[in-house]
Amino acid sequence: MERRFACTACGKCCSGRLPLTLKDALAHAGRFPLAMLWTVVRPGAKSFALTARLGTEVRLGKRKPIAVQITPISYLPPLMACPALAADGLLCTIHAEKPLRCRTMPFYPYREERDQADLLVPRPGWLCDTSEAAPVVYRDHEIVGRGDFDRERQDLVEQAPVLKAYADRLLAMAPNVTAALEQAANKPQGGYVVLGFSAVLARLGQIDVATFARRQLPVLSDFAARTAGLSGAGEFHRYYRDSAAGMERLLARHSQGAGTNGNSGE
Repeated sequence: MERRFACTACGKCCSGRLPLTLKDALAHAGRFPLAMLWTVVRPGAKSFALTARLGTEVRLGKRKPIAVQITPISYLPPLMACPALAADGLLCTIHAEKPLRCRTMPFYPYREERDQADLLVPRPGWLCDTSEAAPVVYRDHEIVGRGDFDRERQDLVEQAPVLKAYADRLLAMAPNVTAALEQAANKPQGGYVVLGFSAVLARLGQIDVATFARRQLPVLSDFAARTAGLSGAGEFHRYYRDSAAGMERLLARHSQGAGTNGNSGE
């Protein structure tokens, strides 16, 4: 079995939320409005074991444990264009430094390699080339030219311990997160929970939180302004507004701490 595919740079997939690695999220904190997406995967799903390995496993009451995919994301309304997409809707303005997720498309490293075939069927309206003129990219359930896929998967493996520690801490400290997961798990098609990005910062000891907040705050404020009164974007607007306020509190706490320590190097 062979599958052919080539990107035609139509820009049709460059909208809505974008999964990121932690490295890419931090690198693009001055561009993307960041959030953490927790997606429920039920027992028996093909990707259950891989999801549990890359994210975490949670027992809700007397149920069998669910796996939870924990993904840093650029959080945008479904039809809102990526902020890195040029005004012509075609050109990626950060092509040389774009996130791994964009490089790996349409393959998806949260799935086992043998389960990628259906991702090579373009969604309605997308202009991907799957003709005989396109190169073979998938053969006998294996990816041909797999460099980007392997790099993204490796980043997911390396960040897994950080995300598990973040999830374990949050589940222990915030009962509302467990309740939200249970609500998501009760939905017929499964569900997800969107959480703020700031809680994961405590697990990233190597970063300067104040610098991160200064880069992320104007992005969140900008998207709060863009979505104010926008039809169907109420939950996004509230998220941007509340997260921007959270970043302001982070900066205020940091400023107070710096003053106490006599450190004016901000």
